[in-house]
Amino acid sequence: MSAREHDGPALGGERRYCVADVFSSDPFGGNPVAVVVDAEGLDDEMMATITRWTNLSETTFLLPATDAAADYRLRIFTPSTELGFAGHPTLGSCRAWLAAGGVPRVPGVVVQECGVGLIEVRVGDGDTLSFAAPPLLRSGSLDPALLDEIVGVLGIHRSAVVSAAHVDNGPGWVGVLLSSAAEVLAVEPADSVHAIGVIGAHAQGSDAAYEVRAFFPEGRRSIEDPVTGSLNASLAQWLLAEGRVTAPFRVTQGGRLSRTGSIEIDADGSGQVWVGGVTTVRVSGTIDDSR
Repeated sequence: MSAREHDGPALGGERRYCVADVFSSDPFGGNPVAVVVDAEGLDDEMMATITRWTNLSETTFLLPATDAAADYRLRIFTPSTELGFAGHPTLGSCRAWLAAGGVPRVPGVVVQECGVGLIEVRVGDGDTLSFAAPPLLRSGSLDPALLDEIVGVLGIHRSAVVSAAHVDNGPGWVGVLLSSAAEVLAVEPADSVHAIGVIGAHAQGSDAAYEVRAFFPEGRRSIEDPVTGSLNASLAQWLLAEGRVTAPFRVTQGGRLSRTGSIEIDADGSGQVWVGGVTTVRVSGTIDDSR
């Protein structure tokens, strides 16, 4: 079944709904995303209302594709705004679409249409899904004033920063490389208007290469995201381009929030970065938007 073929409601009523857990093989160890499978007929206001009600970092809405090359179209909302792209919502929504009976045009590859264009998602072994990292919308070094501001937000010394750059693929990420995973885990950030990702290497012999933490603004507060696909994608693109890392490698995220996020980074012969992890549906049923 394609997103074009299902008989979901066009107006108010019950719609298929699920919550997917992304980037962890442990039950409830990853990052949840709420997915409204039958989103046709919902206007922007209702999508925003549902998102505020679910109170998760993102809620997504599956719609028929408008691009002939896509299997479905996805809209991604946070409680305060709509995003053109986000990583764990992409994988969670793909898993929800497959679980609802979706069949991709190309076996093993799902094509998602979203605000930044078409995103390929590979269906791997078991419950693993991987998305093709979209091109960065903004890259390059930070100006000194912004770097000073970011350092202040993170509560670290300027000398602790190995490198920093714009790594924006939609949410506006700024990336900060520290010397070690221990330094990353020790960060105690202040509130900020910036979306900030911090990364540092684990010790030699560790199961993972890097530890990542992600902080994004929600209203007047900074929120830590448990496990973040878009950030890991853009950090990988940045570090690979600078020659600081080679693919494949694994990243852990979420330890400060008692999560067990595990993100697999790979790059193919063309240089395309792939970001993957275990993605499972943990809640399924219906949501009723009738008045």
